[in-house]
Amino acid sequence: MARVPLLGEERSDLAPFIARVKAERGKLINLYRVLMNSPTVAAGWLDFNSIIRYKTSLDAALREMIILRVSLLNGAEYQARIHGSGHALKAGVTPEQVAALGDAQPEGGLFTPAQRAALDWTDAITRQIEVPDVLHVELKKHFNDQAVVEISVLAGAYNMHTRVARALRIEPEQKS
Repeated sequence: MARVPLLGEERSDLAPFIARVKAERGKLINLYRVLMNSPTVAAGWLDFNSIIRYKTSLDAALREMIILRVSLLNGAEYQARIHGSGHALKAGVTPEQVAALGDAQPEGGLFTPAQRAALDWTDAITRQIEVPDVLHVELKKHFNDQAVVEISVLAGAYNMHTRVARALRIEPEQKS
């Protein structure tokens, strides 16, 4: 059970925000139902998340691999369930890749060298925060500076997302 109330349609003062979430995400998911306890934070979160997920140069499959990897490393069931069974597969991540992302060291043969470099970078950001120079050298073989920033911010954002979801005990939506 979430540590703060799951708000919804009863909050008519939040109707424009709720309509935006539904328009952009398809429904009012539990994450936003919790975040609406602080409307300003909820709005900022949605703005930032929409940019980092949909308005970068990263291809959808790589984006979802990074999100899922952070989610699995951090034991965040909420994001892992949403991104593993839904977003990742729709973005072109194979079921084998989804399964491998949960391994301590994902099978290298399932990923391109660029994907492997981005995942190693993501692992370092998530596990140790300080990223070794050797990983930067490898990442730069495959990505320009813009993409390095976008990969880093995406991994950092989902470290924040997963930690907030776990701290507030946000549960996945029930399948209807």
